[in-house]
Amino acid sequence: MDQELYFYHPLENIEDIDDFYAVTSREHFTKAVSDERPYTYWTIELYDKKNGIRGNGGIGVLASDMRKIAEQMGVSLVLVTPFYPSETHQILKNGKITNIHYAVDYRKYGFRLIDTVNIKCAGELRKLEVIQKQFGKTRIVAITEPDFGELYSESNCSDHRLYQEVALGFGGYSALKLVGVKPAIMQLNEVATFFAALARLDELVVNGMDFYEAVVYTRKHTLYTNHTLMQTREAEFTREQFERYVFPNLKSLAVRKWMNDKFVGDKIQLSSVTIEIAELRSGVSKLHSRVANYRDIAGDRVKLKPITNGIDLNTWVLPEIMAFYRENWILDDYGVPTENYNTKMILCTTEKIREFRHLGREVLNRELANRPDQNGKILQFSDDDFIFDYRHGFTSSRRPGLPFKSLTRLRRVLEPRDAHYIIAGRVQVDDVEMMEELSDILERISHDDYLKKHVHYIADYDERLAYALAVGSNAAINIPVVGTEACGISWMQDVANLKLLISTHDGGVADVSAENYLSVQGTTEEEELTALYHQMREAIEIYDNDFDLEYTIQKQLEAYLPIISGTRMLKEYLDYLFPV
Repeated sequence: MDQELYFYHPLENIEDIDDFYAVTSREHFTKAVSDERPYTYWTIELYDKKNGIRGNGGIGVLASDMRKIAEQMGVSLVLVTPFYPSETHQILKNGKITNIHYAVDYRKYGFRLIDTVNIKCAGELRKLEVIQKQFGKTRIVAITEPDFGELYSESNCSDHRLYQEVALGFGGYSALKLVGVKPAIMQLNEVATFFAALARLDELVVNGMDFYEAVVYTRKHTLYTNHTLMQTREAEFTREQFERYVFPNLKSLAVRKWMNDKFVGDKIQLSSVTIEIAELRSGVSKLHSRVANYRDIAGDRVKLKPITNGIDLNTWVLPEIMAFYRENWILDDYGVPTENYNTKMILCTTEKIREFRHLGREVLNRELANRPDQNGKILQFSDDDFIFDYRHGFTSSRRPGLPFKSLTRLRRVLEPRDAHYIIAGRVQVDDVEMMEELSDILERISHDDYLKKHVHYIADYDERLAYALAVGSNAAINIPVVGTEACGISWMQDVANLKLLISTHDGGVADVSAENYLSVQGTTEEEELTALYHQMREAIEIYDNDFDLEYTIQKQLEAYLPIISGTRMLKEYLDYLFPV
């Protein structure tokens, strides 16, 4: 390393996050990571539109934030991902989502072509371009080719999806050798990246290492980070697909036999073999790690190390709020809450909250100036307008339609304050059910004279709109079915920007007690719906009362600021991977 890094002393048998910040001594922890042997982070999805790569949601945003945090910390990290030459944008046409596809040229975003590598798929040689972009001690190394397609363009068990994953794994590993990178660790961000570790195992054996020693070496240098609660949702492929796409890229007969032994009947589940090839395994929140039901080949339950996701605060928090945090030593120079950050919460006064909301509202209005709602109306809001927002991927588990179960009751929530409700989020291209649900919501709203002026759907959700809503609206709606959200990150952006959080007790939100936010609870959907409407009314009342607003925001920040710190996340990964 060219410069030393100092962080909090690594934890020893400390699981509670509050204890993390009670440890004050600092220790150099990057001995195992260097420019020559960097941390490698593998992801099928990256959401970094500034650099030309548009992902689909939280996993992609997390990957982007991970690299940015490493860059700020001076940690050598190489992010390996596909560069998709086509991306999808969504427009609303006649009340229905229409997908529009645009070509993307990596050269316009500062990527440099290094060379090409080859993989074998479906009886032919596929040539992959290796491109790279450097950012301080971090870089993105990507593979691409003209027919690579779009992210998640077909089902997760399709031939094309397997091709993309094999290209990332075998092609990406060859790309690292091409640019002279020897990984200190390989973090596999979900099972789609499994083939990178398989490529490493194959190379070790081909180069003369005993097979069993190579398995042990690969396992000890591979971290599998899981983001999905149920193993049954993971990708599954057939032996015939592996014969065409995977086995042609394996040079070692021993590795091929090892893979053959992992099939159950004629099928193989990627999560099972990813568990087998990675000794280090992590979940993305305390609750997720506790309840995720994953089994190894022997049928034994897999233990996941809880490392809750974090965000890059510099990316997602209003600059004026970040300056406030740092000037008052609530956050240190690394974006980590200081030892006594909780005593500084008193400085987060109602006056400051409303000042920051005014600045954030200006950001939101600038973004909305070019984004009409479903009625073609350009929205502009005053500081006095109260705005709820739902900004998540449209999936059944996240329940975007729950607030609209009763339009009469929703109207009674919004009408007294003349409040607005903004819906934003992408619908998966092949998710017909959610496409229809969104169309149904908008159709029903269009027949209500009040709601059609106060409920707004903004199409083509992206990073810019996500940021504008995070800094500019008043209250966030986060209502996944309990037990279905691994972590979530949009709520972190909201809390850091001094918004009120209305949420079910799931994912990373559940890292602390439900007393710290406006909790939606119930044993039935009807009970949860009643609780949601109640908490929406409560949020309005809190915001209109200076004392209540100050108390509630301070309580949220005190509980969650340590959790949402991306620096904390990276530190915990490094402590887990390279214990002192």
